[in-house]
Amino acid sequence: MPITRGFRALVDEASAQITTYSVAQVRARLQAGDPRLQLVDIRDVRELEREGTVPGALHAPRGMLEFWVDPASPYFKPAFGDEGKEFVLFCGAGWRSALAAKALQDMGMDNVAHIDGGFTDWVAAGAPTETLEQRKAKKAG
Repeated sequence: MPITRGFRALVDEASAQITTYSVAQVRARLQAGDPRLQLVDIRDVRELEREGTVPGALHAPRGMLEFWVDPASPYFKPAFGDEGKEFVLFCGAGWRSALAAKALQDMGMDNVAHIDGGFTDWVAAGAPTETLEQRKAKKAG
């Protein structure tokens, strides 16, 4: 069976319906100490191990995201129940996060957005990153 709508069409459709921020916009909010902003890294743990992540970002793997945000799910994570936060998702290039933001919006979340260009653009812009080892050391200290 041939694919009639490719991934690019799905990403474009999602992007037209969600809030998208640039790396510069998110960095400005972080530097201003915006208490509403909660970054969410939806990449696979192997990507985080290999490339690092953004300091302070929650890790919510794409495959579990819908389960982690739904209070009716046995996998619900209370961090996602904070309606005072805006959850800004990112992945490697901004494709998965666009689809994920749309899925969460479809679930009823109106406090969700994503970063255009994802972690790749974040790193290219010289924005702060940390390794998982650095993150673990901060938690231990």
